Amino acid sequence: MRTLADLVSADDLRGKRVLVRSDLNVPMDGTTITDDGRIRASVPTIRTLSDAGARVVVCAHLGRPKGAPDDRYSLAPVASRLSEVLGMPVAFATDTVGESARAVVAAAGDGDVVLLENLRFNAGETAKTDEERAEFAGQLASLADVFVSDGFGVVHRKQASVYDVARLLPHATGGLVSTEVDVLRRLTQDPARPYAVVLGGAKVSDKLGVIGNLLGTADRLLIGGGMVFTFLKAQGHEVGSSLLEADQVETVKGYLADAAARGVEIVLPVDVVAATAFSADADHEVVAADAIPADRMGLDIGPESSALFAEKLADTRTVFWNGPMGAFEMAPYAAGTKALAEALVEATSRGALTVVGGGDSAAAVRQLGFDDDQFGHISTGGGASLEFLEGKELPGLTVLEEDSP
Repeated sequence: MRTLADLVSADDLRGKRVLVRSDLNVPMDGTTITDDGRIRASVPTIRTLSDAGARVVVCAHLGRPKGAPDDRYSLAPVASRLSEVLGMPVAFATDTVGESARAVVAAAGDGDVVLLENLRFNAGETAKTDEERAEFAGQLASLADVFVSDGFGVVHRKQASVYDVARLLPHATGGLVSTEVDVLRRLTQDPARPYAVVLGGAKVSDKLGVIGNLLGTADRLLIGGGMVFTFLKAQGHEVGSSLLEADQVETVKGYLADAAARGVEIVLPVDVVAATAFSADADHEVVAADAIPADRMGLDIGPESSALFAEKLADTRTVFWNGPMGAFEMAPYAAGTKALAEALVEATSRGALTVVGGGDSAAAVRQLGFDDDQFGHISTGGGASLEFLEGKELPGLTVLEEDSP
């Protein structure tokens, strides 16, 4: 794949319009951005192109609008924050490929940065048919001379701005995508050992593919979050009113048997914080993981489990973490996730490669007061990271391996 460095060194970009597909899908509370990590991660590529004299046309999505304009998902607040982080004006087009977009792009000078309105305000962005996507991609491509793919969080999607545009314009990977791919390859191709994978989050079904693939790579799998209760049930334990995917119990039994046969250690919590309801105000207590009362649900791993998980990470040389250990948004159930983050920080400090796999995990470490540079790498793409580790083909990457038009 041609990289941003290749593009800048080989071509005179001054005056050229470069369409950059960024991932600016940040969490919002109304019009307030609650975590600007993805915006900050997008800046190095944008700044590199701007410094090279390119006319940078950034495109991205926010949320899941239904293929039509919706003020709740406007990128206008993102444009303001991007301007602040870049330290320069960012012109905002109030549509994606319409009159405003054409006018704002036409008015851009060398080194200027433009942000188009939410791509998903256009049904063609996520259309299922090749023809619909191609039509929208053609309109996007008409705004630019070169395409740079820098939204790692969407490279697992076959969408117009991710896949189809790359087939219409000379293309390259942005710095963010290149870094993500390099780091994830280190997790799948001869990782430094011991190699531990920590998986959390709500549903085990979301992680089955990656669990199955990593059983052939990792030395240890540490399981927390809501998904752990399906594992506990598979071991024959009652889980009270905890989140349970009953239809996955037999599948999990198979994974436990496979792990044992391969010599892969599966580490489950030995205690959990169990509450009477999914609420910060609910009565809660620490109970043994194999003795959860019938009227309580597990909402975090307990203190003994936190210590156990830290012990299991103490000698690692590679750690991948995806998914919080509990309902970290509520203070009574944040301790497990915080303790795990502290264990990764310790591993980083002694030279281990630590990768936080995007999504809720990235939001959690920032919300709990950690800095990005305390970890080896914080991915911007939770779903894309998992699919990469599953060994799936990611359309937004494979298209970049094709020769440029």
